[in-house]
Amino acid sequence: MSFWSLNRNKEFPDFWKNYLALFENQPSKRIIEAVRFVAFDTETTGFDYSNDRILSIGCVAINNVAIDVADQLELYLEQDVFNSNTVEIHGIRKNNNFDTILEFKAIELFLEYIGNAILIAHHADFDKKMINSALKRHGLGTLKNKFLDTGVLFRKTKHLVYRSNRKHVQYALDELCDDLKISKSDRHTASGDAFITALAFLKIIPKLKIHKTDKVSNLF
Repeated sequence: MSFWSLNRNKEFPDFWKNYLALFENQPSKRIIEAVRFVAFDTETTGFDYSNDRILSIGCVAINNVAIDVADQLELYLEQDVFNSNTVEIHGIRKNNNFDTILEFKAIELFLEYIGNAILIAHHADFDKKMINSALKRHGLGTLKNKFLDTGVLFRKTKHLVYRSNRKHVQYALDELCDDLKISKSDRHTASGDAFITALAFLKIIPKLKIHKTDKVSNLF
């Protein structure tokens, strides 16, 4: 049973309805250079999808197969959950002097920003589940965007090189940075990791023998 049939009598916010409308009647065959991709990352209080919370979201767009620095988003969320054990990783403290917004507003701004773009993340399942948990807390559905995982794409390049079965290898983002010669100076900030992920994606594409005029479906 669909999400809409279960909730047809519920009134949803306009931003959610507008987001869903973007996925109606999408062309099935698109070339890569004509597609907007969004690389994104979340920094969180921990790894528990139900009990931990998103602290920040960083996004940068890839338009015409190039990073578009004028098309990016950075959000810091008010902290109603605090885990001092993870501060050493992400550096976001409860009393940091950031302009913060409520989770519901962050969801609205994030959905308005990403639209129907193809989302790129490293170990994407985690970020996807964190966003979906936030959506669920506010009575909404789940993300409808297609996802690409730079870890999975990078693993494919290693398979091409070594001709061996490496499908179970989990590559850390640091490993991609070292292999692809990407600076790690902005690691462990949402915006920094989003930019690194975008760079990794663009460096991986040619290693997969994929060109910007190829179909998007070739990436999946």
